[in-house]
Amino acid sequence: MTIRPLRCDEIASLVHFCGEHAAYEKAYYAPEGKSEPLRRAITAEPPRLWCLVAEIDSRIVGYATCTRGFSTWRAAEYLYLDCLYVIPKFRGLGIGARMMQAVRRYATSLGCATVEWQTPAWNANAIRFYERLGAASSEKIRFRWE
Repeated sequence: MTIRPLRCDEIASLVHFCGEHAAYEKAYYAPEGKSEPLRRAITAEPPRLWCLVAEIDSRIVGYATCTRGFSTWRAAEYLYLDCLYVIPKFRGLGIGARMMQAVRRYATSLGCATVEWQTPAWNANAIRFYERLGAASSEKIRFRWE
């Protein structure tokens, strides 16, 4: 298994996996019009979005995407893990843990002291996974305007 940055010619795969991820999280996802904004975000200087993929036998089996944020309370930048998804058939093989380690190393290379992310409250498997990695949770409810 290899963890590597997504190549620009693989943006369609990222869009596909976003759809699978959304379906898994019981969320609506419309793939139309996503490729170009994702390409622009990944190729911007500096990048607005980083994407790592897990590959087995030349097949992408998972992805992680991150953005950089700034914490007022900590007065420091952090890396926000927006998505982590591994195809169900490939779960339990250590892929998610290796991807999380790669994200952590990437955060360190960017000078980010912390990595933050969220998961749906109903996703007990993900919560157990993150707790096994030693991650701490915080009790907050996320809101959004559209």
